[in-house]
Amino acid sequence: MSKKTGIVIAILCVIAIGLSAAALAVALRPAEQGKTDTQYVMYLGTNDKDTNQPVFPPEEAKEQAKQILIRHFGGYTIQEAGGGWLDGDTLYQEYTLVIYLSDTTPEQVHAAADELIATFRQSSVLIQANQTVTEFYSGK
Repeated sequence: MSKKTGIVIAILCVIAIGLSAAALAVALRPAEQGKTDTQYVMYLGTNDKDTNQPVFPPEEAKEQAKQILIRHFGGYTIQEAGGGWLDGDTLYQEYTLVIYLSDTTPEQVHAAADELIATFRQSSVLIQANQTVTEFYSGK
């Protein structure tokens, strides 16, 4: 690579980083009618931690999770997904529920996760906490 090409690439990288930082700053700025919030995302596997067999069929797994979430939060948003991982040479795959929660606390999320772990016989539940802006928009 020539020195001139290297300088052009370096300048483009600096510009890209600057634009990314500016976009992030705009995305993190609270909306006029919204509030800064933490959105929790839980990834719940549905295979037993010891046998790697499904604890419930998919529809029953979703129904069990819904009941737990209603008790803890009064509502839920669930997406179905497939998860997989390697352990040595063995590929494990399972039906996974992705659960989105807003307007709650880490303590409430952990309490629900404790019940999900017990019900679905899991070792753990992956929880992500993402900063976001929440707005309950009702129209003009």
